[in-house]
Amino acid sequence: MKSAVETLNPTRVRLTVEVPFEELKDSLDAAYKKINQQVTVKGFRKGKIPARVIDQRFGRGAVLEEAVNDALPKFYTEAVNEAELNVLGQPEVDITELKDGETLNFTAEVDIRPTIEIPDYSGIEVEVDAVEVSEEDVDKAVSELRERFASTSPVERAAEDGDVVTIDLEAKVGGEVLEDGVASGVSYTIGSGELLEGIDDAVKGLEAGGGATFTSELKGGSAAGQEAEVTVKVTQVAARELPELDDEFAQLASEFDTLDELKADSRKRLENMKQYDQATQAQERVLEKLLELVEVPVPEKLLEDEVNTRKHNLEHHQLGQMGLDIEKYLEIQGKTVEEFDTETKEAAVKGIKTQFVLDELVKQEKLNVNQEELTEHLMRRAASSGMSPDQFAQAVVEGGQVPLLVGEVARGKALAVVVEKAVVKDTNGEVIDLDDEDEVEQATETVEAAEGTADAEAEAEEKTEG
Repeated sequence: MKSAVETLNPTRVRLTVEVPFEELKDSLDAAYKKINQQVTVKGFRKGKIPARVIDQRFGRGAVLEEAVNDALPKFYTEAVNEAELNVLGQPEVDITELKDGETLNFTAEVDIRPTIEIPDYSGIEVEVDAVEVSEEDVDKAVSELRERFASTSPVERAAEDGDVVTIDLEAKVGGEVLEDGVASGVSYTIGSGELLEGIDDAVKGLEAGGGATFTSELKGGSAAGQEAEVTVKVTQVAARELPELDDEFAQLASEFDTLDELKADSRKRLENMKQYDQATQAQERVLEKLLELVEVPVPEKLLEDEVNTRKHNLEHHQLGQMGLDIEKYLEIQGKTVEEFDTETKEAAVKGIKTQFVLDELVKQEKLNVNQEELTEHLMRRAASSGMSPDQFAQAVVEGGQVPLLVGEVARGKALAVVVEKAVVKDTNGEVIDLDDEDEVEQATETVEAAEGTADAEAEAEEKTEG
């Protein structure tokens, strides 16, 4: 076999392959054997029909077609390996010449990973938000904890903001009660915004036994997105009572003995959260600066596939779980279809560039992923998918996605290397030290967000459901 490579553009090549006919012998033998098992000829046992008879009865062309279909993937792979190409996706194959007993010639056009040169990235500088926790932040955190320990007691008066009402609901669309539009004994805190739009105004001022009817757009269920006439009946009104903010509350709500200790712990927790957010912000901004330094051509077919994958995952996984379709989503977001398409394409370009650049860095820095890092990453992905680690691991293995997870961790390590060499300052001008034992896993999450990785959780769920 002889092969040659023609570069069509930085991300696409054409392979020209010439195969001497004698190299098709194994595939021809396999073709005769396969046809032998599929046909019957009077006077011959099944599987024992001579090749000349098959040629006479069914045509040499049918045998050649079967043999070429069998041989093409092997010769294509050999040509790719010989040229040391890093191909992307499936090739477009064209048989240019097939002479029985002489030669098989074909071409294969395929996208390839572009050659990328990573410049010196040690001079990257970024600015991030300073970690500042105010007294108001601490007071808010303690107040939210206090809300969780509130008690309720029935009252004989009209419902007010903050009260907890027990209600029965009935929703009608077009005058018909929906099958899934009836609910009894629902507990609702007035002002929480957790149910239907308009329900607060409907129940405020009602006492137990009172009712009202209002119109609202349904958020979920069989008639999601439709206007419904909703009838609500209040069966109980209960006032919420908050515990006193004192040492006794601290002992009830935490492991601390005093309110001051509880507040100090709340401050520390808020600082840790803000530090985590700060590190994520630094990683995102360092990645953006890195991508600005590198020229990365993007294969058109790969970009098209990535855009379609993102749209599919949004429509069939994220929006489906929320009971929304793409039209309603765009309405909520206040975007046109054109704006959505543009943003999706831009995000896809960034995702592809991120993967190409960080993969090149993995090679350049000779980074490897150990079993502990892979296991930690798998555990986190399992948790975010709602699956057990064993279930998720099985789905990943069966779906052949282990290399995908390894690649994610490796790219996270590559980003961590770049961040480590960058100068990160906060808005106060202070240099930030981002050293942390969870830095790689956090960087991996940042990479996933940038890539918009075709959800391994969603694909794993599809695998288990299938």
